[in-house]
Amino acid sequence: MKKLLALPLTFALAASALAACGPQEGTTSTGGKKEDSSKKPEKLVIWEDQEKGVGTKDAIKKFEEKHGIKVELKEIPMLDQQEKLRLDGPAGKGPDVITTPHDRIGPLAIEGLITPVEVSDDVTKLYTESSVNALTYDGKLYGLPKSTETPVFIYNKKMMDKAPESLEDLMAYAKGDKGGAQYGYLANWTDFYFAHGVLSGFGGYVFKEDNGTLDPKDVGLANEGAVEGLDYITSWYKEGLFPKGIIGEKAGSTIDGLFTEGKAASVMNGPWSFQGYKDAGIDIGVAPMPKLPNGEYVKTFIGVKGYNVSSFSKNQEWATKLVEFITNEENAKVRYEKTAEIPPVVSLMEDPIIADNEAAKAVAVQSERGVPMPNIPEMAEVWVPAANALQLSATGKSKPKAALDSAVKTIGQNIEANHKK
Repeated sequence: MKKLLALPLTFALAASALAACGPQEGTTSTGGKKEDSSKKPEKLVIWEDQEKGVGTKDAIKKFEEKHGIKVELKEIPMLDQQEKLRLDGPAGKGPDVITTPHDRIGPLAIEGLITPVEVSDDVTKLYTESSVNALTYDGKLYGLPKSTETPVFIYNKKMMDKAPESLEDLMAYAKGDKGGAQYGYLANWTDFYFAHGVLSGFGGYVFKEDNGTLDPKDVGLANEGAVEGLDYITSWYKEGLFPKGIIGEKAGSTIDGLFTEGKAASVMNGPWSFQGYKDAGIDIGVAPMPKLPNGEYVKTFIGVKGYNVSSFSKNQEWATKLVEFITNEENAKVRYEKTAEIPPVVSLMEDPIIADNEAAKAVAVQSERGVPMPNIPEMAEVWVPAANALQLSATGKSKPKAALDSAVKTIGQNIEANHKK
């Protein structure tokens, strides 16, 4: 789910117009009349991500047996569901429940494609606070968490006995013998997705958050903390600890190549990389990110996949009950066993199934320390200016403060131009 908001959101410019076309909260597409969704339906339809249905089938069977409602499961690539719902929903052919990455929640809500869910505090407290916040837009909850992911510290056990406690220790290691590697540590810190954790850990932020609502007019990427964070990132380049080839679009693949070839002892990457590293014959160790020089945690972006209720569903209350059921502790555990997607369920964080799995535990812990990637449409305007600032500073073409000041100015101008309300 890495950096999904960086993908083109072609409908973002027309969001306000599209919102008028979608059904209003509490209504469906049947003339705007409130549906009596408490009446038990014969069938519910859920769109699951491709090749992930295996993790949901057992829960669906139990739900059918408990409530006497047939649940039809369709596997559709997660990133295709938004467009398909836009077409199928108004035509009455859409699902009751979809699954989507949290950074699309804002655009989906604005367009009127998904509806807020009403659940009790006893339900929301089952999940980590960060995962619930990730699925909240404009103060309203738009689904329940399915899984979480975030970048972590990955190392070659042949070159590094254990993960360092701090990035200061890691820098010292990178300046030493490096276990025989050419580089001690590599991170794609000219990509804002990865660099955010450092800037945020020093006190920077993308949009100011207030009780679940993000303010796109308050961008904190040029404040004192963010500048300090970029200055620290730049020091790795100034010291020659990162090669020149890990700047720009090809940085990620270059890092992967150096790590799998045994030329880098450790890297910053996400759970999507684990299998590829193992297939390359690397005995990987995985840990939460080492602490920053200021003693704070690296506040990586976390991504949350959730189950959401379609605004076009005529059975929204039962659809919500289905979402509650398939994301509860018991069913989340089964889904993890079958898909390896880590559920942000508080009780499962200490369950041996995750606690005794080094990689899963690292992702779970780091996810609790991270920050949900902003889920509002304005986030689309952040990626390119932020990346430009990172690259200008890393290459010495601009001082950190000047680079970030310019980025924030551009972000503000783009938001003003493309997201007028």
